[in-house]
Amino acid sequence: MDSELTWSDASEQADLVRSGQVSPLELVEAAIERIERIDPALNAVIHRRFAAASDEAAGELPDGPFRGVPIVLKDLGAPQAGEPYCEGTAFAKAAGHRAGTDSYLVQRFKRAGFVILGRTNTPELGTAITTEPLAFGPTRNPWDTEHSTGGSSGGSAAAVASGMVPVAHGNDGGGSIRIPASCCGLFGLKPSRGRVSKGPEAGESWYGLSVDHVLARSVRDSAAILDQIAGYHPGDTFVVPAPVGPFARDVGADPGRLRIGLLDRATGSDYTLDPECAEAVRSAGRLLDSLGHRVEMAHPASLEEPDFDRHCLVVIATAVASELAYWSTALGREVSAEEYEPLNAFFATMSRSIPAPDYLESLLWLEDFRRRTVAFWSEQGFDLLLTPVLAQPTARLGELAGLEGYPKVVETLRFTAQFNVSGQPAASLPLYWAQDGLPVGVQLVADYGREDVLIRVASQLEQARPWAERHPPVHA
Repeated sequence: MDSELTWSDASEQADLVRSGQVSPLELVEAAIERIERIDPALNAVIHRRFAAASDEAAGELPDGPFRGVPIVLKDLGAPQAGEPYCEGTAFAKAAGHRAGTDSYLVQRFKRAGFVILGRTNTPELGTAITTEPLAFGPTRNPWDTEHSTGGSSGGSAAAVASGMVPVAHGNDGGGSIRIPASCCGLFGLKPSRGRVSKGPEAGESWYGLSVDHVLARSVRDSAAILDQIAGYHPGDTFVVPAPVGPFARDVGADPGRLRIGLLDRATGSDYTLDPECAEAVRSAGRLLDSLGHRVEMAHPASLEEPDFDRHCLVVIATAVASELAYWSTALGREVSAEEYEPLNAFFATMSRSIPAPDYLESLLWLEDFRRRTVAFWSEQGFDLLLTPVLAQPTARLGELAGLEGYPKVVETLRFTAQFNVSGQPAASLPLYWAQDGLPVGVQLVADYGREDVLIRVASQLEQARPWAERHPPVHA
């Protein structure tokens, strides 16, 4: 049974529980065995709560749609009461810090019936696009262990791609669900800003850039789980338009004939797009055309604006400084600059040099950027935009890490953060594999609040070019 469960998605595992063919405890024990066997090669699951999870699976679980299905949580966002919570930092690890309360997201995971097995690796404070924190060591890509999983949800991506668990929590403040999905051959959907609550400890994260969801092997899992975790909580900072119906209903639904813009080059004169990343997008464009959609070479003019990186960096640097201040309060002592990694020390130092009027100027610039960007959908009449996820292939471990790797990060990160600023839903789809055997994701972006359009087309592409049977060399 375990060999059958390894590649069953969360929806299928939940069906097996409902039909009585397998028990929640059997699901959980099988996932624990896979983690214990496979994770030493990957370093994806850094905090384990196996005994507690087994006890929960053997007890009375909530009768949600995913009753008994195992899941892991990224160690950034989604704090769980009484469990370790470090955000990839050495100082929180040394202090043995544990979360005081369940986030609303964790409460919703539990109500859906998921059994939480532990927490996954993430770069310190989530500020890197590779998962190589000094505190916990690098997570290795199951497609090639010399390569990065991407970040910052890299531990979660490795856990799902290798078959340890069917789905894993992640969040995305500049590409941190989509990038690991691209690097590890998964489906990764970043929902619209405000779709998933950040409460009760926060109203927003990174000025609203960051949003939570999961990394999954199937579109149907991503859609059905979004139905369970989405929803407004009183006091939330952002309110997204309510969906017309359950997102699960959009899986397999006819998307109609859509108008899709295609971007197959790096924006700006200083950057280039790797030929295989470009071919991944063109191949997806041809597939969409064959499915009856109208694909045009077009993209929002705002993506060409050179000031985007500067203003976005101002907001992120300030958010990092704020997060470090939070940790000083949480630990009851001042966290010194020597205790965090050089990249975050750089961000914190930069933040202290930014006058308040300059910070507000950047916020206003980004707000105007959002309006200019979404006009591509609302005024120019496009339904979707197709782009690369990354401008360069999956990096080797070490190439994107730390302050030394930051210039290459800027070169690689050309297509994702713009849609964190715009707040639009965007997804990475595993439709292409490079000559070296590594997956290369492509990105689809929908209008704000229109996850339904994205899910319908993603489901159509999943049926036309299935990816579920592709398994990495390191797997359970």
